[in-house]
Amino acid sequence: MSAPAIVTGYGPRLTVDLGAIQRNWQALDKVSAGALTGAAVKADGYGLGAVPVAKALYAAGTRFFFVATPDEGLALRPALPEAHIFVLNGLFPGAAPLYVGERLMPVLNSLPMLEEWLVACLGRNEALPAALHFDTGMNRLGFRLNETSIVKRMIEDVGYAPQMIMSHLACADQPQHEKNRTQLALFSSVINQFPGIPASLANSAATMTSREMHFQMVRPGIALYGGRAVNGRKNPMVPAVTLEAPVIQIRECKTGESVGYGASYILPRDTRLAIVALGYADGFIRAASSTNQHAGGRVHLRGTLCPLIGRVSMDMFAIDITDLGNDIPIPGEMVEVLGPNVSVDDQADPAGTIGYEILTSLKGRYPRTYVSATEQPAA
Repeated sequence: MSAPAIVTGYGPRLTVDLGAIQRNWQALDKVSAGALTGAAVKADGYGLGAVPVAKALYAAGTRFFFVATPDEGLALRPALPEAHIFVLNGLFPGAAPLYVGERLMPVLNSLPMLEEWLVACLGRNEALPAALHFDTGMNRLGFRLNETSIVKRMIEDVGYAPQMIMSHLACADQPQHEKNRTQLALFSSVINQFPGIPASLANSAATMTSREMHFQMVRPGIALYGGRAVNGRKNPMVPAVTLEAPVIQIRECKTGESVGYGASYILPRDTRLAIVALGYADGFIRAASSTNQHAGGRVHLRGTLCPLIGRVSMDMFAIDITDLGNDIPIPGEMVEVLGPNVSVDDQADPAGTIGYEILTSLKGRYPRTYVSATEQPAA
């Protein structure tokens, strides 16, 4: 007996606008003026596919890419043979030959990492490229500031010059936060001890709000993908992702009935529901659920924003379409979960999270379509 045919095209679908990502990078590159503009493509290109995203960014002019792990760098290297790829999580013990062979540049975060990399350099009689990361207040990765003199001595003893000095901002999404000024001052004090070495501090938010933080390279992430980088301001970036899911059933429900798991939402009126085929197994987070006390996410259908009702479950959620009146959708009709009418931040805010989580959760059971600036997704 032959294997059953795989049925496709009946579920959710994800469309990534590579042209929008390119335009976002170009806008940030214009803002960054004299500084080089890199691109953070870690976490599978913020959930949108690292290889197609990075190839599009390279075509737009990006030459410096930032990933989190060496595996992410290895995935990019065949597609971008000439790109400069930095590994933000640093040098994993014993992995120096891998980094060297694949031309991955570790962002060195500790004295043992630096020592191992310098040994590799001496063994090859070559100044292998790497960046040095100093912790100026994040308390995550990076050399402690009181280790600066040790780092300086170690590299001077072997005549090593890093490609870049880096740090990372904790509060750049809040431009008026005092910590930004403190970190800038501390970072300036560090780079003054490494004259002639390029410096990088600005993420998306700092690129958009603080020219004095640009230094020689900025490294935007979330803004490339259309997400909000700066709190309390209108987001100027172009949406880059559309997530659609089909209606699978229309239900007529009565006042006082409950909807979904846990009976967490009791209908305050006679309500028409549409059941949508998308759930947390598809990366649509459960925190977007609603109760009678707390509004959840919304979707766009037939020109109207319709609220989620009850809990998001593994494979589906319900939306209230009562206000559509007699303009009733039919099973199979697509609703916009993310797109031009519902941004990643529109879904993130009521869920108590950020656009980063919405994007990086997009690992669901749906085909991905990539379109360029001139292409449109198939109907």
